[in-house]
Amino acid sequence: MAREEIFNPETFHVRGLHPLVAIGTASDRYAGWLGQIYTSERYTGQITQRSHAVGGRAFVEEMLPVESVEEYFDHFRVLELDFTFYRFLLEEDGRPTPNYHVLRKYRQHMGEDDGLILKVPQVIFARKLRRRGSFIVNEAYLNPDIFRRCFFEPAQDLLGPKLQGLIFEQEYQRQKERTPPADLAVALDAFFGAIPKDNRYHVELRTESYLSKPVFEVLAKHGVGQVLSHWTWLPPLMKQFAKSGGVMLNAGGRCIVRLMTPRGVRYEDAYARAHPFSALVDDMLDPKMVEETVELMRTAVDRSVQIYVIVNNRAGGNAPLIARQVAERFATECRDA
Repeated sequence: MAREEIFNPETFHVRGLHPLVAIGTASDRYAGWLGQIYTSERYTGQITQRSHAVGGRAFVEEMLPVESVEEYFDHFRVLELDFTFYRFLLEEDGRPTPNYHVLRKYRQHMGEDDGLILKVPQVIFARKLRRRGSFIVNEAYLNPDIFRRCFFEPAQDLLGPKLQGLIFEQEYQRQKERTPPADLAVALDAFFGAIPKDNRYHVELRTESYLSKPVFEVLAKHGVGQVLSHWTWLPPLMKQFAKSGGVMLNAGGRCIVRLMTPRGVRYEDAYARAHPFSALVDDMLDPKMVEETVELMRTAVDRSVQIYVIVNNRAGGNAPLIARQVAERFATECRDA
């Protein structure tokens, strides 16, 4: 059943903002969003708690059941799921992992016009992995066969056209650990040349020096999008966009913008300030982030590119309120244009 494409910022309904604009959030099910996009009475007795350690501190997160995604999609057209970043969908012997079963449950509660963006497991795109408090070389880095068998094929089988984007996120690399951009470009060329062709691939590089001509040439060759991410150690969004020559590289005519953390603020600090994610935090939300996001939205629409804007609680305290600001600003500028 198709959902109503409503645009009413006061009630956090932004599905109907524009056909080429899909605003959503990074993860969902936060009890801090009750009274915003979730109806409190609907989840009485269904809220669970989990402990989450961040930066040496323990935080309690209150979570709604997966079924709440039905109400989520009344407000948003797309959802980014990041639990897939931490584990494959299938084990190497083909057995489904817990992530497979959770993703299947999400699929059961989605409507025909609802979409998901998935983060590709970090094992595929991280040069090093943190294990038992230290970093080790990742033997599966850029392994096309494992990506195809253990993630891409089961994700496609589960979601079909509801899978609207795949994000390959590479970790920030300190200067002494970096490879020359030309070498990274060669490695990415081999990887994207070996995996199934698809126009839903997007790469987020969190090391500014890798936002370079040889890397962008490889992304363009394979039709892979550049994720524009408002994140700790990356330059502002429009500067990232300028580094690629202002070109939206994805062959499917799609662009992903991720509003993750304030610039210069580490993950653990942003998390601590934003928790429990129920309200905006004073002086945390960067007005320039909102301004540049809207500029990118208008650019995408002018070029007939589908743009996905994904908002994280850590960008200012509460993702629905940030999403509403972005949507209102875009609607106002379009009306006044």
